[in-house]
Amino acid sequence: MEAVTTVVIGAGHAGLAASRFLADRSIDHVVLERGEVANSWRRERWDSLRLLTPNWQSGLPGLPYDGPDPDGYLTMGEVVDLIERFAAVTRAPVRTGTVVTSVRRTDAGYRVTTDQGELTCRTVVIASGACNRPTVPPFASAVPPEVEQLTPFDYRGPAKLAEGGVLVVGASATGVQLAAELQRSGRPVTLSVGEHTRLPRLYRGHDVLWWMDASGVWSQRYDEIDDLTRARRLPSPQLVGAPDRATLDLNALTELGVTLVGRWAAVRDGRALFSGGLRNVFSLADLKLDRLLDTFDEWVGDGTGERFEPTRVPASSRLQLDLRSGEVRTIVWATGFRPSYDWLDVPVVDAKGRLEHDGGVVASPGMYALGLPVLRRRKSTFIHGIEDDAREVIDHLAAHLAADLA
Repeated sequence: MEAVTTVVIGAGHAGLAASRFLADRSIDHVVLERGEVANSWRRERWDSLRLLTPNWQSGLPGLPYDGPDPDGYLTMGEVVDLIERFAAVTRAPVRTGTVVTSVRRTDAGYRVTTDQGELTCRTVVIASGACNRPTVPPFASAVPPEVEQLTPFDYRGPAKLAEGGVLVVGASATGVQLAAELQRSGRPVTLSVGEHTRLPRLYRGHDVLWWMDASGVWSQRYDEIDDLTRARRLPSPQLVGAPDRATLDLNALTELGVTLVGRWAAVRDGRALFSGGLRNVFSLADLKLDRLLDTFDEWVGDGTGERFEPTRVPASSRLQLDLRSGEVRTIVWATGFRPSYDWLDVPVVDAKGRLEHDGGVVASPGMYALGLPVLRRRKSTFIHGIEDDAREVIDHLAAHLAADLA
């Protein structure tokens, strides 16, 4: 059985950042990847997707962005190229096509079983991603069979869908982007809206994410946040990385012709039932937006920044939709994602499937995590946010190894 000091699971940007800092400390390790480097970016994204973050934020440890368009947004192909380049520059010891089937605790550390054999190690870094599985509500099984159901993992573009109307469920980044793309393709789109985070693309002449970075909002540490559980579950902001740097909020979708309805609550006798109260949902998102903009203004010391039109409430909102009528031919579930730890045979996953950790230090000695929402900072899941997290997590790992030898 092969022995190594550290096993890193996942060769996305988080796992490769861990590898970089492990190598800096001369800690022998391997990076196990079920598919290819940057596998989820290759296989689990739709064709037109771009990063939400501007290119100047698309840097990895020791590899800052050096392209010609710092204010643009990387395509998926460019993200794959970036991560592949990082793997090559750092000479990361990646083993592709290696599926981890079990991680178990041993007296000396962990036993990692894969479809290519077994390894023993003293420490493990879980960097397998926060979005392994799309989340779909249980009542999806009650949708009539003639309506096709897709998740963002299945969706590639409008041309692959049946002709006719589309119901997009979820109004975070994924939902609003897919609703806009489908509406522009000529299909009638209905968007089911629940809790969401509204942001403008530009504020006072800068990308809104420049403000998040410059004002320190994104660098806020996990141990400084009052309600960490809620912060880790916040929906992704309504943003799109379009070349024209346009804002994509619910007002923009209304202008495109998208029909807004409330949160999808149930299916009864073939009918989708939507909750009321859109006005309250919109008001809450608008209130949170204004508070964030106030934070930016306070940081710059000038309260004259613009404020945006409140989200327009439809004159009337449908409370139900007959899914058997043919009005809707396709449902796209943009209702979030969750990690998958089916292979983790260590009692560190709670009843809701979330990994139990304190800033990436998992509740089992010698086990660590990277790439999860607000792991150590608000920016943890973004490409440029991994450097500080990975450095600190690997510092802790190195201290653990040193203590074992003492």
